[in-house]
This record gives sequence, C-alpha cells and structure tokens, in this order.
Amino acid sequence: MNVFDFDKTVYDGDSTVDFFKYIAVRHPAVIFDLCRSLGRVVAYKRGRISKTEMKQSLYRAFARVPDMDKTVERFWDKRISRIEGWYLEVKREDDVIISASPEFLLAEACRRLGIVRLIASRVDMNTGKYDGENCYGEEKPRRFFERFSSDDIDSFYSDSYSDTPMAKLAKKAYIIKKHRPLPWNKG
Repeated sequence: MNVFDFDKTVYDGDSTVDFFKYIAVRHPAVIFDLCRSLGRVVAYKRGRISKTEMKQSLYRAFARVPDMDKTVERFWDKRISRIEGWYLEVKREDDVIISASPEFLLAEACRRLGIVRLIASRVDMNTGKYDGENCYGEEKPRRFFERFSSDDIDSFYSDSYSDTPMAKLAKKAYIIKKHRPLPWNKG
C-alpha cells in the first residue's frame, strides 16, 4: 500500500485553513470565535499547551455552522479540483490517507476519490472537541499501527519532515516539493 499525508501533499493547500476561510465567509460569527482563540495559539507557541488543545480551541468555531455535513459537501464541490495531478497518476485502490486534519472534513474528499482508508484527527464536527490526540508527528505511526503493519507500506508521501516517523516505516518515502514527489532523505 501507499500512504499519503493529505494537506500540501495530495491536496494543493491546507484543507483546514481553506475550510475556515470558506465557513468564515458564509458564517462571519466564526471570525469572533477564531479571534477569541488567539490566546491559546500564543500559549501553544510558548509551549504551555499541546497542539491538540490549541486546535480544539480553534475548532470550537464549528459550533456556529448549521448543517455541517452539507457545508462540508459544498466545500468539496469547490475544492476537489485542487487534488494534485501526480497523486491521481499514482493512486491505488489500497491507498491510505493519514492526516492531522479533521477526519470529518477529509472523509468527503476521500469518498469522492474512492479512498476507503482514512486515518485523521477525530474531531466532533459540531463542537470542535477532539476524541484522542491530534494525528501529527509520532501520533501518526501510533494510529497507523492500530490498523496496519509497517510491512504493508510500499511508499510514503508527505510535504513535511514532521512526518519522518512515518517515512522511516516505508520501503520508499517521498517529500513533496513544488508539487512533485522527490526522494526523501530518511537520515
């Protein structure tokens, strides 16, 4: 199987940031929630709270969005065209997406792409609360091993060296630079 990070890898951009922009235009009250969370962002940057705690404070804005399922569908109606062409060329039936983005947000994109295996941050779409940790860094292999074996990874693709723990598990690994995969120095 091939395993892929999603944002800036399979998707051209950061889907969560793009989703916040999308909902802020349609539900401006979200902007107030995001502004109220800035103190939590500063606390995270200073090492006082975890990334999960910081993101959860931002994701509270989701509570302002009525009919989140429909909103996510409409978002992907506009954004699915931002899936990278190189990914569509290497796509396989047994692909796995593993991402720090909210699972509820990526599930619709994966459904449209025919990807049935998704591992992402479990976030309640109506409250912004996490169920577990943010699926990032060392958390990715931990979550991966709940369902698969490292022997299963033929290739791993990501835009970020924060995914080195996953890259080390793959037979081959690729870093995405300028919209194309290049060999990863696992060093």
